Amino acid sequence: MDIKCNLIIDSCCDLPYEVVDRDGVYLLKFPYIDDEGEHLDDLYRSRSAHDFYESMRNGSEPRTAQIPMPALREAFEWAHEQGKPAVYLSFSSGLSGTFDTACVFLDQVKQEIPDLDVRMVDTKLASIAEAFLVYEALRQREKGLTADEMVAWAEEARYFVDRQFMVDDLEALRRGGRIPSSVAYAGSKLDVKPLLGIDADGKLALTGVARGRKKGIRALHEYYMKRRSSDAPGQNVVIGNADCPKDAERLMGLLSKEDDSIMFLETSIGPVIGSHVGPGMIAIVFWGQDCRADISMADRIANKVRGKKQ
Repeated sequence: MDIKCNLIIDSCCDLPYEVVDRDGVYLLKFPYIDDEGEHLDDLYRSRSAHDFYESMRNGSEPRTAQIPMPALREAFEWAHEQGKPAVYLSFSSGLSGTFDTACVFLDQVKQEIPDLDVRMVDTKLASIAEAFLVYEALRQREKGLTADEMVAWAEEARYFVDRQFMVDDLEALRRGGRIPSSVAYAGSKLDVKPLLGIDADGKLALTGVARGRKKGIRALHEYYMKRRSSDAPGQNVVIGNADCPKDAERLMGLLSKEDDSIMFLETSIGPVIGSHVGPGMIAIVFWGQDCRADISMADRIANKVRGKKQ
């Protein structure tokens, strides 16, 4: 195995720890604070997903924060000690300021360590969508991609990671300022389950609603059947859940009936994203169409004016 670059990843990728626990991969841990104090998101090694979400059901309102600079410094110093170029695949800058902070801080550290070779990639993804990209990046790394090739691959691949999430309770989104209080109240009365995605800029976007969980799960199934890539037979599909494993099993059952060649990776929604969506979220991620094609004409014109790549 000819490994030509190392990876720095962060805990918002929400992958099982055993998937990322390998040589040449450094895990940055996001902090979160709840009634019991400050914790580090270690991919549920020190605290189970059930315990975290059960505390939310019992009234806990956890808060999240950016990765602190000392943790970033430790990651950059590790990268230098390894003697290989490293690529940092970061949580979406559209949902956190960590990527921008890390870019600025990296420049400062390079003044002290001039030969430090760390490349930064804003995945524009979160949670299991980020998990999907990181998982595939790990495979590409083992196939011998250089750091330059990894950056180019990730910056293009991120637009083909298709994703949709169903949130059970609108209250957590209301607390985070994602939706108005009036919408949350009406949704709870009508048993509306919002369907969410992440747009091409890496920001949370409302894509639809479903009346009840069963219809919501069917909507996720239909979304996959409509948008899956025809160029990826037998592809990997990541299914994530926020302490609702039976719903994840139900969704996988529906998908398997349509395509028995699907290879599933099941994982738990981590505490950082979980703090904002609450228990009961279920999500599906897969190789799909280029999400840049979904940008409205007005946004395309605006991006062209700003010189952004379409």
